[in-house]
Amino acid sequence: MTIVNAVSRIGYMTGGTAALWRDEDFADVLLQKAKTYISKQKTSPFFLYFSTHDIHVPRLAHERFQGKSGFGPRGDVLLQLDWTVGQLVATLKANGLTENTLIIFTSDNGQVIDDGYKDDAVAKLGNHKPSGNFRGGKYSAFEAGTRVPFIVSWPGKMAANKINNALFSQIDLYASLAGLAGAAIEKGQAPDSKNNLSVLLNQSQENRSFLVEQSLNSTLSLIVGNWKYIEPSKGPKINKDTNTELGNLATPQLYNLADDPGETNNLAAAHPDKVQQLQEQLARIRQQQ
Repeated sequence: MTIVNAVSRIGYMTGGTAALWRDEDFADVLLQKAKTYISKQKTSPFFLYFSTHDIHVPRLAHERFQGKSGFGPRGDVLLQLDWTVGQLVATLKANGLTENTLIIFTSDNGQVIDDGYKDDAVAKLGNHKPSGNFRGGKYSAFEAGTRVPFIVSWPGKMAANKINNALFSQIDLYASLAGLAGAAIEKGQAPDSKNNLSVLLNQSQENRSFLVEQSLNSTLSLIVGNWKYIEPSKGPKINKDTNTELGNLATPQLYNLADDPGETNNLAAAHPDKVQQLQEQLARIRQQQ
C-alpha cells in the first residue's frame, strides 16, 4: 500500500551560507525532493508527509506565479499550491501509482488573512469569504478556527466528488491509517486517536463520539453530535492583530451546528440541561488527561 499525504518535509539542508534558502524557491525545492522520493520508493510501501510552506506567511511565490492571481501575494501562493499538488499527482501517475495511493489534502487550522505581514491580502480580498458561512478564523473557538479543508482521494477505492459530513479529527489519522496498514498500536500510544477508517474512505457517515477543540487562549469546546458547547472564558473577544473573533464569552455558549453552522444563535439559555450535560462531560474528559 502506498500512502501519500499530499499537503513534506523530506530531509534538511546543510553547508552554512551556501545552503541558505531563497524563499521564492521553497515550493520547487520541496517538490523536487518529494518527486525524487516517490520515484525511488515506487516499488515499496511508503508514507510521504508534504508540509508545503504555502500559504503560510511570509507569502513569497516563485516568480512564475507573482502577480498572476490579481489578489496579491496571498492569491499568488494559492496558485502555486494548486500547481504543486498537481505536480505531485502527476508524479504518481507517471510512476504508475495512482490507483495504489491514498492522498489526503488538509490544513492545520482555519484561515487568517493578516497575520502580521502587510501584503495587501485584506485589501485585495474583495467579496471573497475564506471561511464561508463559518464564524471566526485561526485562533478562534468558533468553527472557522478548527474546521478545515479535508479532501481524500483514492481512485478505484473511493467514489469521486462525494461529500461526507461525519465528525472526523486529524488525530484519527494515526489509528485509521494504522488500521489500513494492519499495524498494531501499542498501549499508551495515540490515546485520543480513533480508527475511523470507514469514514476516511467514505464508506460510513458515523460521527466520532465527541471532539474537544482548543482555541488560542486555551478555551475548550466540546462537540457531541450536532451540539457544540464552548466553555465560559475571560479572554479577549477579538484578536486585534488579525481581526479574528475568538469566541470568548464569560457565559456558556451552545450551538446546534446542523441548524446553525455559523454559530449565530446561542442556545445556552434555552437548553440548560444540554449545557449541564456537556459541561459535565468536558470535566470528565479533563480529568482523564
